[in-house]
Amino acid sequence: MKRLLYCVLVLMAPQLAAADMSLNMTQGVTEISGRVYHLHMTILYICCAIGVVVFGAMIYAMINHRKSKGAVAAQFHESTKVEIAWTVIPFIILISMAIPATKTLIAMEDPSNADLTVQVTGSQWKWHYSYFDQDIAFYSILSTPMEQIEGNEAKGENYLLEVDKPLVLPANRKIRFLMTSDDVIHSWWVPAFAVKKDANPGFINEAWTRIDKPGIYRGQCAELCGKQHGFMPIVVEVLPEAQFDDWLVAQKASAQQAAAEAQASLTQTLSMDDLMAQGEQIYMARCAACHQPNGAGLAGVFPALNGSPIATGPVANHLEIVINGKAGTAMQAFGKQLTAQEIAAVITYERNAWDNHTGDTVQAADVNNHGQ
Repeated sequence: MKRLLYCVLVLMAPQLAAADMSLNMTQGVTEISGRVYHLHMTILYICCAIGVVVFGAMIYAMINHRKSKGAVAAQFHESTKVEIAWTVIPFIILISMAIPATKTLIAMEDPSNADLTVQVTGSQWKWHYSYFDQDIAFYSILSTPMEQIEGNEAKGENYLLEVDKPLVLPANRKIRFLMTSDDVIHSWWVPAFAVKKDANPGFINEAWTRIDKPGIYRGQCAELCGKQHGFMPIVVEVLPEAQFDDWLVAQKASAQQAAAEAQASLTQTLSMDDLMAQGEQIYMARCAACHQPNGAGLAGVFPALNGSPIATGPVANHLEIVINGKAGTAMQAFGKQLTAQEIAAVITYERNAWDNHTGDTVQAADVNNHGQ
């Protein structure tokens, strides 16, 4: 009944009003999203019109040709005219819907002549973005505080839809996306762009967009990818073209500075307090989702770090599993995700937090020398 009422409202209301309905598809901010919206509305109007005609005829027949009014059912079989009519009319309706749908689908699958290519890699549970020919790459991770997730603080305006580093794109340029995955199937979905594409391990899928309006747009992973599936948001910041070019220059300079700082950290010796403070921040952002803020893990799923043989055993074993991960498990290799200093800090934290009072400190040089 609710759906029938909605169809009636859509037929009675102008298209602009239909776009404002909370149950309706949004128009988005790209040409393709607009075409998808108009295709959706056209087919919805056709379906609603069919529903009104069919159900109107049924209701009319039930009211005016009921037995209590003396109606007698007609007896006839094999009407060639009726069979031709109910074959040709649906065929024409389907063709009228298939032609614009096919044109829109073909346009959605045409990433040629792109101005910028970005590789999007999903992993449990974050996104990695790599800008082709720009030497810019970074991870984008949920930044909603654990206090909000655990219900100890009021939820923010963009609860579970905020990240530490958004994907930055230019307006009015064609952007080609290459989608893949490090582990399980994810799906990169930004409704405002009409882009929803699976990221499959071992495969590369393509998508594209051209964004007309600068702003911040949000999305989520749309494929059930494990325990933290709901904590894998997408945030895209769209800049005017000139500002995006400036952002590229700033990112390259920042990358060079970070590389210099990483190199300098190999000769630094940090105190236990400094390592613990930095390590706690990294642990909460990168490790707490699986191993829990208290290090207790999840029984049968993610091992506890509090009192574990890894976190209290030889430092070399701890370095090995953090840097290179563990095959066949959800434990990722963080060697390329974190700097040597960050790995040193988080390992120091794990070895001295909770009940793990080993007294060990790990420096960036130790991480750099591991395996050599």
